[in-house]
Amino acid sequence: MEQIRRVMRPTDVPDTGLLCDLLWSDPDKDVTGWGENDRGVSFTFGPDVVAKFLTRHDLDLICRAHQVVEDGYEFFAKRQLVTLFSAPNYCGEFDNAGGMMSVDETLMCSFQVCY
Repeated sequence: MEQIRRVMRPTDVPDTGLLCDLLWSDPDKDVTGWGENDRGVSFTFGPDVVAKFLTRHDLDLICRAHQVVEDGYEFFAKRQLVTLFSAPNYCGEFDNAGGMMSVDETLMCSFQVCY
């Protein structure tokens, strides 16, 4: 987490390294550990990587974006990771909904979907 905190902002995203992987890595239920990414950049990661990261950093949930999901949001790894995508009908090429997540003062997450 300290590496993430030290990132100078704003910044350009390089082709490799921490920032690239934070932006472009994707979950994959069929992977254990790390795998190749079909995007041609960064990696895929399995549920085991999610669980290990959460345990190491004493967190309950990873919230990520930058990947189209059909219903606006999608859980992964026993609801330990959620992908949000807020652009419905992305680029006129996808028939996806947009999703928004709210977190209340008790850390309860709720979702709204827009079409």
